[in-house]
Amino acid sequence: MSRIGNTVISIPEGVTVTVTGDLATVKGPKGELSTSLIGGITVEQKDNELIVKRKNDEKQSKAFHGLLRSLINNNVVGVSQGYKKTLKLIGTGYRVSKKGQDLSLTLGFSHPVMVNAVEGISLSVDGNDTIHVEGIDKQQVGQVAANIRKLRPPEPYKGKGVRYEGEIVRRKAGKAAAT
Repeated sequence: MSRIGNTVISIPEGVTVTVTGDLATVKGPKGELSTSLIGGITVEQKDNELIVKRKNDEKQSKAFHGLLRSLINNNVVGVSQGYKKTLKLIGTGYRVSKKGQDLSLTLGFSHPVMVNAVEGISLSVDGNDTIHVEGIDKQQVGQVAANIRKLRPPEPYKGKGVRYEGEIVRRKAGKAAAT
């Protein structure tokens, strides 16, 4: 039994869900997202709730049941509230500035690194060491944040690099002094 797939999705005010054929479209105050339905799984709407059902109890159907329910729920949350990831730059001389829609990061390389804006994602800078990545698509927000973090991931000796807000970096002891 899929515990996630059997959970009902509540639809907040201002959000409309339309299921046509093999496509579930979610419209809300922040935008519109759609998810293609997988064969053998249906979506029913009753009042302000969505129920995701599967036709059989095969292992693959159970897996897709929970997956599809999560994807539709992420769309509902995205168009109503949106998603946000915050990145912090830790290190001497590491800073970020906004150039139009793009970001210019100084990360200890011999040149500044430019991060181009992605459609549907807003990049904002707070101070000179904090980046906010916001959007309605959870997967896209996470991917853009991961791509920025990948430019200079935190290293284990001094902890310098780009990290998520609240991320804990396990530190290693350096070389022992020669005695």
